[in-house]
Amino acid sequence: MNPSMHRPTERVLAARAVELGRSADPAALPELMGLLGSPSAEARKLAASAIGKLAGLIDAPAAAALIPRLQDTHPQVRQYAVKALKALGTASACALPDLRDMAANPSEKDYNRRDSASAIATIEEALRMAEAHVTHACQRCGADVEPDEYARSQRMFQRTYCDKCFDETYIQRRNFDTRVEVNKTIRAADGTLVQSDGERLIAEWLTAHGIAYRYDDRLRIIEGRQIRPDFYLPEFDVYIEYWGMDTLDYKIGMLIKQQMYQHAGKRLVSIYPADKPRLDAVLSAKLSPHARIVPGPTDSAKAPSVSVRTNGNASAPPNAPAPGVGEVGRSQPNP
Repeated sequence: MNPSMHRPTERVLAARAVELGRSADPAALPELMGLLGSPSAEARKLAASAIGKLAGLIDAPAAAALIPRLQDTHPQVRQYAVKALKALGTASACALPDLRDMAANPSEKDYNRRDSASAIATIEEALRMAEAHVTHACQRCGADVEPDEYARSQRMFQRTYCDKCFDETYIQRRNFDTRVEVNKTIRAADGTLVQSDGERLIAEWLTAHGIAYRYDDRLRIIEGRQIRPDFYLPEFDVYIEYWGMDTLDYKIGMLIKQQMYQHAGKRLVSIYPADKPRLDAVLSAKLSPHARIVPGPTDSAKAPSVSVRTNGNASAPPNAPAPGVGEVGRSQPNP
């Protein structure tokens, strides 16, 4: 939250950006462009995300409005601007010099450099398709895919879909999202609804230590599967999973999911029910390979993370305790 802005006002602006992004109405663009200049980083971030969701309905003016956000002081705003430019495809040709600068900037966040490189590749391929009249085939129905259809589906699903199959896939995933949302009945101190007491404790630990997180974020594709990480820490590009059930199917799914994180080179921190009584020590120890731990405002043993390291994954040790009851697994194969 922006300390210079009243929290209720900031929440209203953020909610408005989300609403506009869901509207599928190109007439929302002027208001979203205005929100890109908001003093609230959260509103700017969500406005950039909303513009990306309108890809296919808007073009060059949106790309031009996003370019200044590549220089935003907040790294997550830059990240969302990059992703939106990727979705806009050929309309983002004007942003390529700035994206190349970001991808080559050693002081930029690793995840922003990586996303910039991905955006460059997608935009350049869309431009090549347009100039050479090259076509890709939809992976579901085999129909020819236009350059901007290619860019939009690559940004959303990392797959090549025509508009019809894009919409069908999006609806399928939205229905899955709805089923997951119904299971979120436990409220953390910051208002986030979670599915288990273990997740609540993790959410409250992160909030108490000033660590921004995304809970149960939208599907991230890893090795061709849909995965909903319990927690993603964007400042550190670290994932946290709470393994909380004790059924055979759940344990099999847990092992598969851990292997997918490992093979994809993702930084994973695994937490188990047995860790709950000493959660502060466990999270501090498992996050320390990726972030510098400094004393927090309420407890010298609790620490906000303020700088990122890039060494390996932080996964559960071989003798980690077996999962217990209290968590619903969330992964499924791609449609």
